[in-house]
Amino acid sequence: MKTVLITGCSSGYGLETARHFHAQGWNVIATMRKPREDVLPKSNRIWLVPLDVTKPQSIEAALKASGPIDVLVNNAGLGLFGAFEATPMATVREIFETNTFGMMAMTQAVLPQFRARNSGVVVNVTSSATLAPMPLVAAYTASKMAIEGFTASLAHELEEFNVRVKLVEPGYGPTTSFTSNGAARMEGLIPEPYAPFAQRVFAAFTQPAAVTNEADVAQGVWRAANDSTERLRFPAGADAVALAQAK
Repeated sequence: MKTVLITGCSSGYGLETARHFHAQGWNVIATMRKPREDVLPKSNRIWLVPLDVTKPQSIEAALKASGPIDVLVNNAGLGLFGAFEATPMATVREIFETNTFGMMAMTQAVLPQFRARNSGVVVNVTSSATLAPMPLVAAYTASKMAIEGFTASLAHELEEFNVRVKLVEPGYGPTTSFTSNGAARMEGLIPEPYAPFAQRVFAAFTQPAAVTNEADVAQGVWRAANDSTERLRFPAGADAVALAQAK
């Protein structure tokens, strides 16, 4: 029976991914900054572990409590809408600390056990914004673009040790907590000169041609985790697939 550790499981893609792996018979280590027992099934194959990917001590404690794992899913992330001109650099750094450096730190922490066993999979969840960058998400897109390059390089680096590294690129998911969880962070990031343009952009978001739901991403992560080929990218959701094909 295999074991997966998933970051950012309190809601959205991470939560659904944890449920999906559990339904497939895996052991699931569901990590959250503040563990919530009410969101996942009661099961002896699910462990809730506190984890803040921006804190090295938290990463060390979580991995010590988890024991050996077969797959790491780096899903934890922060969303951000706003005009870059109005975005404080402290906020940009906050986004990178979780989306980029936190993901790198988690990966670096699990690699010794993967290399020692000569097996393991790292799945990094990015965004379809890396396929087709959009306005008002420049800092967020940059944080995810960095992981795309990091993952592509790392996949070559770890091939020697039979460790696979994959990317899952979710499309636009209006039912996720991307905006609600970051509402305070985004306050004031659309100054008056940008307001008319932002209204047009947000109006387009309310009528997308296609959307991505949590199940699309969970299935994409599942496919990536179990893929034994050299394939790197797994777009998830009809809109992400269309963007990948167009690109």
